[in-house]
Amino acid sequence: MLTTIYQKQDLKKSKVKKHIETVFQQGGLVVFPTETVYGIGADATNKKAVEKIFEAKGRPSDNPLIVHLSHRNDLVLYVKNIPDIAYTLIDQFWPGPLTLIFEKNDTIPYEVTGGLDTVAVRIPDHGVALDVIHISKRPICAPSANVSGKPSSTLFEHVVQDFEGKVDIIINGGKTKIGLESTVLDISLPIPTILRPGAITQKMIELALNTGIIDGSEVDVTHIPKSPGMKYTHYKPKGNLYLVDGKM
Repeated sequence: MLTTIYQKQDLKKSKVKKHIETVFQQGGLVVFPTETVYGIGADATNKKAVEKIFEAKGRPSDNPLIVHLSHRNDLVLYVKNIPDIAYTLIDQFWPGPLTLIFEKNDTIPYEVTGGLDTVAVRIPDHGVALDVIHISKRPICAPSANVSGKPSSTLFEHVVQDFEGKVDIIINGGKTKIGLESTVLDISLPIPTILRPGAITQKMIELALNTGIIDGSEVDVTHIPKSPGMKYTHYKPKGNLYLVDGKM
């Protein structure tokens, strides 16, 4: 596969926008930066496109993906039973590194959710990411752009090494700001529960909601996880570890 590389300023060009829209429309893959890490994106409503993400990353198919939107008003198109606390959290933390888990509707296929009836959603706080999602005219599922099990990519050079020839487009947005994947909060449960820690902390969420929540991120998962990062090895760098026993 021939991979086209664009710089972030190229998104102002109409022919580049058209190319990105066409790639998503035809079920292709686009790597782009967010404020957390780089993501590898596909049309979240296209089953075959979603399957290409798992193939490119070597990702287990029961590891759910996060759906990225460019505007909060689009949320009602893909989820149901939006609880009141969702709006409080959205007002406080969106756009930003907080992913919320809702009951999904039929627009989002089970390939995105790992077979679950819930879907993880967020709006990224990054100009390039928001532009890409807006250009696509569709919801974009975008896990971190790294080989499954390895550290998430925060640099353009790293995603080129891993995915050139495996995706249609890579967009250079420089170094990501946070460098840690989003916090995942399950609000489909009676008590909001953190499934993956991130930049938005438990304390920050509790202050926003004025109530306590549960940290479930340390629970061992043997079945289908509701959030990425819960079941499979994550943030595993490639390298040797040496222990030196001696006087300081």
